Amino acid sequence: MRRAVKPWLFQPSKRLIILLLSLALISLAILKLPLFHTDPKPVEVPVDPIYRERIHSYVREILAKECRPSFARQKMKTEHSRSTQVVEPFLDLNTHLNEQIFQYPPPFGFMNMKNKLQEILSLLPASSESGRGVRDCHRCVVVGNGGILKGLGLGHLLNQFDIVIRLNSGPVQDFSADVGNRTSIRMSYPESCPKVWEDMDSELKYVAVIYKSVDFHWLRAMITKTSISLWDWLFFWQKVPVSVPIKTSQFRLLNPEIIRETSSDLLHYPDARERLWGWDQNVPTLGVSALNLATYLCDEVSLAGFGYNLSQKEVTLHYYDDKPMTSMLKEAMHNVQTETVFLKRLVTSGSITDLTGGIHCKFCSS
Repeated sequence: MRRAVKPWLFQPSKRLIILLLSLALISLAILKLPLFHTDPKPVEVPVDPIYRERIHSYVREILAKECRPSFARQKMKTEHSRSTQVVEPFLDLNTHLNEQIFQYPPPFGFMNMKNKLQEILSLLPASSESGRGVRDCHRCVVVGNGGILKGLGLGHLLNQFDIVIRLNSGPVQDFSADVGNRTSIRMSYPESCPKVWEDMDSELKYVAVIYKSVDFHWLRAMITKTSISLWDWLFFWQKVPVSVPIKTSQFRLLNPEIIRETSSDLLHYPDARERLWGWDQNVPTLGVSALNLATYLCDEVSLAGFGYNLSQKEVTLHYYDDKPMTSMLKEAMHNVQTETVFLKRLVTSGSITDLTGGIHCKFCSS
């Protein structure tokens, strides 16, 4: 008599599944190493002193004008009537969570993550402030990381804005002459968070953006000053900081409705659709999401260091490294062309101002 073969003998064990998954993630990480990139070194473009002074005059003119209360948000509502007002840009334990926030996966919502969300909210302080100080009207500048900032010497003028929002790991210490050294808000996800922390403002807020489930684990570790598990490390696509040296009261959690509104209502992207690896091109860049956030926190909004001139492929992409513009051509998650059209429309209508002219230059000669 033949012995019956048990079906489970042909099923892969949990250890084998974990091993195969780990190998796949390690292989993906290896492919992202600089060793496999052959981008040419970007060309250094000197800044014309006359052009630099023209930019300085333009920024000084903006700072000298009388601030217009609620201007940016009202213009956004007028120009994008289908946009739904986000009640609270940051989430805390007192936030009323509507069901829509659980209808989409990150970064558009927290589908199937209610327990993780509640755990984080229990650790965060109440964020009732709108980002405003004692003045009645506030000007906000969102400082991008574009190479267009290099050599402009705008740092002392950017420092004069009421609220300075910085993105990802954009450094300030060795670049303050061009980008300033004040930071009111630093906005990032784990992989883009600064590995070396340089923001020393006592009023600084770190705004965490959740893109995947494991980001909650990282944020909890940063708030509680504990370590991340070895298993969690496998799910980050590049090295993440092991600590963020700020107080618990300085952490904020971005309401994913800000990103969903940016994607759906402002950029008119189709509904979120996740693929096996990553997303379709329906995830807005953090820069455009930060712009939308700024319209809720500030009365007037300006941009600096924005604009991807993809026709100049050998120009520096960032102000702080040698990565060329060609790097953006490989970007599969973001649709920078659509974003550029959107931003240009806002600048030309006067809803926001572009201090460095990378989107639309109002101070350039004809």
